[in-house]
Amino acid sequence: MDPSWLALPAGLLVGGAILRFAPLAPDAARMLAITLFCVAMWIGSPVDPWFTALIGIGLMGVGFSTELALTGFQSPATWLVVVGLLIGEAATASGLAGLVERIALSRMPERIATDAVDVYRYLLVVLSIGSLALAVLVPSSLVRVLILAPILKSLGDLFTERSAKIGIFLGPLFATYYGASGILTGSLANIIVTGLVESSGGPAITWTEWTVWMGPVMGVGRVVVVVVVTYLLYRPSDRDAIDAPERIDTVAPTPTERRMLLFLLVGVAIWATDFIHGLHPMFGAVAVALLSFTPRIGVIDHTAIGETDFSILFFLGAIFAIAEGLQRTDFTDLAAETMLSYLPNDPSLPLVLLFVVGVSMLLAFVMEGMAVASVITPVFVSFATSAGIPLVPVAMVESVALNAYFFPYQSAVLVAMLGLGVVDTMELSRMAGICTIATLVFLLPIQIALFMFFF
Repeated sequence: MDPSWLALPAGLLVGGAILRFAPLAPDAARMLAITLFCVAMWIGSPVDPWFTALIGIGLMGVGFSTELALTGFQSPATWLVVVGLLIGEAATASGLAGLVERIALSRMPERIATDAVDVYRYLLVVLSIGSLALAVLVPSSLVRVLILAPILKSLGDLFTERSAKIGIFLGPLFATYYGASGILTGSLANIIVTGLVESSGGPAITWTEWTVWMGPVMGVGRVVVVVVVTYLLYRPSDRDAIDAPERIDTVAPTPTERRMLLFLLVGVAIWATDFIHGLHPMFGAVAVALLSFTPRIGVIDHTAIGETDFSILFFLGAIFAIAEGLQRTDFTDLAAETMLSYLPNDPSLPLVLLFVVGVSMLLAFVMEGMAVASVITPVFVSFATSAGIPLVPVAMVESVALNAYFFPYQSAVLVAMLGLGVVDTMELSRMAGICTIATLVFLLPIQIALFMFFF
């Protein structure tokens, strides 16, 4: 028997124990039982996450109401992710990734083309910066990883040492994944946390507001950390361990690449001006998707929609429904009161933010990061409101914690990196762990200090 199926009886036992013994109101106990059953199944993964999510939606419909079960599909954050998948399909079909490779190679100085160490340093920095820029354009970390992976594999083949191949592969991928914390639409964690904060009665955090507060430290700063960590862990030791790249005579984008880039810039313009029009980032993504799929001017055929995997829709729907259910049954208020009891009266902002990071990261060891968001974000909203703490920095540091992992099982994006067959589990875990520790030690104190100064 596959050990992963032990998650099913474990989830049933935990859920049954909650229903029977938890000192909660019946509705709260029932909602918590459904939540923990889903969490157990997401941890063990005997079936795909979307299938467990569908079970959870069905249980909420039977145990509570159809309206509650389907409430997650009303969230604009859910549809932002779905439309982001369409943008990813269009970006891949347009060949935009090839343009990135051509630009990187064409700008490389000829004098370093035969020196493995110099070429490695150049490509690592340029590709990492480009990967962060891609996070502004494509609102899905997983899609960006899949777009960039073939380029990075190809460029890694320039080197004959495995260490250099791993560095060129992991560095830019971690830059686009970890650096996305600084861009609202760049990370699923950002989208879900802000969506849950807003649906729980908190403020709506705009794209520009997020970028101003988080971009310098958790965007650019994390990319710098990733580059440094990558270079320290993986780099060529022999300066002759390289097959000199062929010279690129032209980097002029094709008409298709040019149109796709223009469409993406339209989306960025809509996101960056949300402080004027007040539209949710979803509408910027919708504009890009419509342009990309429009006959004659678009870059991809409508039939490609049938090839897109939309199973994450059910996962997101369940996450938002769980959060709403925990809030409606007053479980979040109870949990917030319990959390407050562990802090001194009138806690300071830095203490609360460190507490939020600690709780989020501890929970991320036992469940997938997005499942953590569904359970804990409404609790943090109630907790911060009761403690008189501004919600904006709470939401932002929570998203940082949910984009800081140690092991692949904690994140679907890390699992995708592992599944590409370039690195093994130990190499990926070492990279993730050191980048996370560096973020907590060097960048988090700077980010908290900014919040203290302005809030």
